[in-house]
Amino acid sequence: MMTGQPGGFWRRLAANIIDGVIVGIAGLIIGLIVIYVFGVEPASAPEEGLNVGVDFANNSVSLLYSLALPVLWSGYTVGKKALGIRIVKKDGSNVGIGTMLMRVVVSGIVYLFTLGIGVIVSIFMVAIRKDKRAIHDFIAGTQVTTSLPPAKEKTY
Repeated sequence: MMTGQPGGFWRRLAANIIDGVIVGIAGLIIGLIVIYVFGVEPASAPEEGLNVGVDFANNSVSLLYSLALPVLWSGYTVGKKALGIRIVKKDGSNVGIGTMLMRVVVSGIVYLFTLGIGVIVSIFMVAIRKDKRAIHDFIAGTQVTTSLPPAKEKTY
């Protein structure tokens, strides 16, 4: 039951670019903090452990952003909010953490094991399908829509 229009390819792409920039900046800041704390200059950092630590921190920020923000913010990320689209369950209700785990983690594993072919198929699905749902939407039972979240009841 879609209450708004499906979030189309270009809006989803632009939202992902915005979110990628935000996560990238956060990752850069974390990386700089790690380098500062450990007193290592990037060009002279042969320590693989430091690189693994920075990568782990960056991936953790990305995962937390992708999982938690839509759950806490009615399906929005900063990019999706800017473009007027949000993630909802197929029935139009707000997503929960389990739904987002399926959407992000399980679909990520599927994309990994298909060596990126799943990503290409998803791009075509969003571009061509009327409902604009990708593989990760089918796995998690979600859709991206332009519908607004239900109004919260005011308490005075």
